Amino acid sequence: MIKLSNLYKSYGKVAAVNNLDLEINNELFVFLGPNGAGKTTTIKMMTGLIQPSQGAIEIGGIDMLQYPETAKAKFGLVPEEPFLYEKLTGIEYIRFIATLHKVPHSLIEIRMQQLFDIFNIQERVGDFIEDYSHGMKQKIAIVAALIHDPQVLILDEPTSGLDPKAVRNLKDLLKGWVEKGRTVFMSTHILEIAESMCDRIGIINKGELVALGTPAELRNQYSNNGTLEDLFLDLTDSAGSDSVHSFLNSEL
Repeated sequence: MIKLSNLYKSYGKVAAVNNLDLEINNELFVFLGPNGAGKTTTIKMMTGLIQPSQGAIEIGGIDMLQYPETAKAKFGLVPEEPFLYEKLTGIEYIRFIATLHKVPHSLIEIRMQQLFDIFNIQERVGDFIEDYSHGMKQKIAIVAALIHDPQVLILDEPTSGLDPKAVRNLKDLLKGWVEKGRTVFMSTHILEIAESMCDRIGIINKGELVALGTPAELRNQYSNNGTLEDLFLDLTDSAGSDSVHSFLNSEL
């Protein structure tokens, strides 16, 4: 469903994404990495928001660079920061997005009410989006991504601002989406969420894919039964317990 081949993006002399190769089919794939690792840049290239310096992108078997409109019809996107029409109400916005995707009117109303129920936002969808909290905007962005029943879901830090119940419902929803034979690509920096819901994990650091596999496969790379957190910190050169210990024991 998603195929990235030799994907490369540079800004001046800095390679934000460096020769990335990935193929994701009918699974819940989680893209992990520290801030600035290349997660969002990869998603922006996948969804046609920015052009790669080189490489190829296929979504649902469609070449994104050659046939962007056809490829974009295959996926639903939840960006890191929701870009919504704030002068519309929530329900007006969802109807507008569904109409753009040519969803039949009868199905719009059914799907919309089902998704509103899942995220418990029925009482607020008649309010203007400009009056929503960040979490409410995130829920509307998720509903908009799902309303046309896409083959592929692409989510960039989708749990940001969500309450625990909404996070749980989102997890169940994404797992069910994969059971329907769909593909989910989700970026996050929250290891607990990644480990609890994904089929496979890709870890990116400084623009390069440094690990790929199931949570069990990645943990097994440690002979001492290290955790996914240990592996992540090791592969991304992130500060660990030694730095914390040194700080706490320093004389101020």
